[in-house]
Amino acid sequence: MSRVGIYGGTFDPIHLGHLHVIAQLFEKNLVDELLVIPAGEPLLREHAPHASGAQRRRMCELAIATLAPEIGKKISINPIEILREGPSYAIDTVEAVARSHPGDQIFLIMGADAFAKLDQWHRSDDLKKMISIICIDRPGYPSHGIDIAALEVAATTIRQGLSAEVTENVAAFIRENALYDNQ
Repeated sequence: MSRVGIYGGTFDPIHLGHLHVIAQLFEKNLVDELLVIPAGEPLLREHAPHASGAQRRRMCELAIATLAPEIGKKISINPIEILREGPSYAIDTVEAVARSHPGDQIFLIMGADAFAKLDQWHRSDDLKKMISIICIDRPGYPSHGIDIAALEVAATTIRQGLSAEVTENVAAFIRENALYDNQ
């Protein structure tokens, strides 16, 4: 039985804080394999993603490529949510992953901010029965899980040009595609 982690997020853009979480999941031996899943149409977000699903997927691929090979080979970028039409529900993604990983233990990785809203998620009771949760403590939120010395990085400040907390190749992609010029 393998421990399969699902790390979903808007990743608009993926940043060093996300990469720190990913590295810690493997350093602390919490998962054997990780699926990074850019969100399609996140319902509990105030605003829709600025970058397209394809652009967010590409930024994830670029960022993951900068990780150590022994970690990178255990990670895949899964486009299931950005390819799905309509709202993205975690339960649908978890059910699909469970079908493709029969007998494996599924872990949903989330920050303390998302964990605080878990009861608002679609079919949250069903979801909780299907997965184990790895809750990552975040600066500014009550402690509910694992302290990995999370970096205090916000995608909002990156989009506004107030922070450069992305890998060099992601920064180049953002510039080349003028992704956040109108923020």
